[in-house]
Amino acid sequence: MDALTTQTLSGVQTSIEVAGTVSFALSGVIAAARKKFDAVGVCAVASVAAFGGGTLRDVLLDRRPLFWIEQSWYVWTVLALCLAAMLMMRAKHFKPTEKSMQWPDALGLGLFAASGTQIALGMQMPALIAVLMGVITATFGGVLRDIVCNEIPTAFHDHHPYAVCAFAGGWVVVLLDYLDFYPNAVVAIGATTVTFLRLAALQFEWRLPVWKIED
Repeated sequence: MDALTTQTLSGVQTSIEVAGTVSFALSGVIAAARKKFDAVGVCAVASVAAFGGGTLRDVLLDRRPLFWIEQSWYVWTVLALCLAAMLMMRAKHFKPTEKSMQWPDALGLGLFAASGTQIALGMQMPALIAVLMGVITATFGGVLRDIVCNEIPTAFHDHHPYAVCAFAGGWVVVLLDYLDFYPNAVVAIGATTVTFLRLAALQFEWRLPVWKIED
């Protein structure tokens, strides 16, 4: 891979991580606002949501330094976002904001699932492991966010496909990478697939089967 392609891919990867980080940080702000946390709590929950999935991915893949430590401006971005949200969001804006977050949350899911899978493939991980790294990148921040807020993680109980969408999109990335598609196109198509599946699941009320136990 030539230097120009590598530089372009690196720039696209950074843009993807920024978009996903902002999306999930906003979801953390909303979760903290619902619990009426103070400023420290809001920043902590937003940071956990934004960085949790990528951090676990980097730990499991033994990537050092962690992505948000290597580029500390990620942290400044999340802190600035939290400050702006606390100054601008009011109760009358809360419900519209929460509903509108379905779109960036779905986009963040798609971007992180695709980028996480591609990062693992770039480290020569087997296909299944690469897909699981994508799922972890896309979902674990939300799981930690809900745990910190003393809630059952949404990914486990709302019954709309969430991790399943990331899992399916990861295999799209694996297939396109195997077919030697241009790396930027691989991420774009994979992210679009996950985002579309998640939004379709919400729109058409697709639900996963629930484990029913007889009394």
